[in-house]
Amino acid sequence: MRRSVVLRLSAVFGTVGLAGAIALGAPQPEAFAAAASADGFAGQNGGTTGGAGGTTVRATTGTQIHTALCTRASSSTPIIIQVEGTINHGNTTKVSGDSCNTAADKIELKEISNVTILGVGAGATFDQLGIHIRDSSNIIIQNVTVKNVKKSGSPISNGGDAIGMESTVRNVWVDHATLLASGGESAGYDGLFDLKDDVQYVTLSYSTLSNSGRGGLIGSSETDTGNSFVTFHHNKYQNIDSRTPLLRGGVAHIYNNHYLGLVESGINSRAGARAKVDNNYFQNSKDVLGTFYTDQAGYWQVSGNIFDNVTWSAPGSENNPAGPNVTSNTTVSIPYSFTADSASCVPSVVAATAGANTGLKVSTGTCSVTTTSPTASPTSSPTASPTVSPTTSPTGNPTGVNLSVGAGSDGSSKASGTSYGDVRDGSLTTFWSPSGATGDISIKWSAATTVSKINIREASGSSIGAYQVLNGATGAVLTSGSGAGVITFPATSTTKITFKITSSSGTPKVAEFETYAS
Repeated sequence: MRRSVVLRLSAVFGTVGLAGAIALGAPQPEAFAAAASADGFAGQNGGTTGGAGGTTVRATTGTQIHTALCTRASSSTPIIIQVEGTINHGNTTKVSGDSCNTAADKIELKEISNVTILGVGAGATFDQLGIHIRDSSNIIIQNVTVKNVKKSGSPISNGGDAIGMESTVRNVWVDHATLLASGGESAGYDGLFDLKDDVQYVTLSYSTLSNSGRGGLIGSSETDTGNSFVTFHHNKYQNIDSRTPLLRGGVAHIYNNHYLGLVESGINSRAGARAKVDNNYFQNSKDVLGTFYTDQAGYWQVSGNIFDNVTWSAPGSENNPAGPNVTSNTTVSIPYSFTADSASCVPSVVAATAGANTGLKVSTGTCSVTTTSPTASPTSSPTASPTVSPTTSPTGNPTGVNLSVGAGSDGSSKASGTSYGDVRDGSLTTFWSPSGATGDISIKWSAATTVSKINIREASGSSIGAYQVLNGATGAVLTSGSGAGVITFPATSTTKITFKITSSSGTPKVAEFETYAS
């Protein structure tokens, strides 16, 4: 069955272009695979595992994403699609097949199941192109940016929603996503995260939603109340007018989120909805919880929240703010276990973890941060591209989480045809070389990260001589030596680690620059 899929992909991309465009079945590094399963309500109803256990492919265009879906053996065959680069209208077309139902103006996940879309390498950005999930189940979207999706103006996509779900959708986990617009409805934008027409068992976690008139809704009207069982945790809502979210009917669990600069209203529970609102931090905002713009009441159970410079409007016939003296008016039973951070540390924890390209960091539940341990998807294929063996012994390789995944990289210079990003793309067939016999390459993070071990994996034909490992933020030498492989040094908290090659007998070729906490 896998052979037939490979042949069908070859027909689309051509024999020469297949390996570069979508490396079907090529073994992928453990650190690039999505986490094994979701938490919150997405962990209920049988759980959400996406494409775990299926083939892993790489895509750099929207057409390649659709092609990967359309060339599966069936619409439920598990698949992990690793995405890197900018996905936009110019590189996205409709693709037809027995296992898909795609469209040209959006990434269409329609009438399918068991799919993971995972941003890797330098990152995946869906620019003015929304992601639409319809009549589907068991979907994971992780480590991606979706921005500036419009419903009016040009170009238009997905009804103006960054991520939208509708019509009998079950078990979706959106994690470490960056969702943003550049204005409100008058500028052509709609919601960042919208669910309607029978969507259930969804979790949005460790994501940022910003610069939009509307954060998102659960239910498109006062009669669309069959959407339910949605968890929002460790997200940051910033510079949003309203709908964080708007909840019509159903049950939502909302905890450990940071709300900053909500202009008109925040969590809008109405039409019989019930929200459990725990340990959130509301800051510099207005009417962050209540029933607004309707006389059909919703309900909430609250505990442990902090209201920092929050203002409240007066109640009226279609306006029932929960504050200023916020108390519960219902009880909500949550069927899963969870550990919430104290609200006082939510701003710092969310700042260190939420959004794409943050290293898939998560909270420990005790106001500290760690990195998730991803689960690799076993892949094999008789047509897979060959893998170059590292020159160092694999017996000494670290087994922890590679902190370079989702990080950035730069260096002193690069030889023609090589890239700084190649040292963190998970492939031993691509590499960085300096423009001469010496040079330096760095891994960098947006926040301080503790590192005590690196693994320099050389490409075939490399000849690294002497080196220094530097704290790139201060220039301090952490250790020095010769060769490559696993290098240890005292644990250092920094935003940048530099591997400086001071001599070589030929051309240095660094295929992977892995970093580890221990």
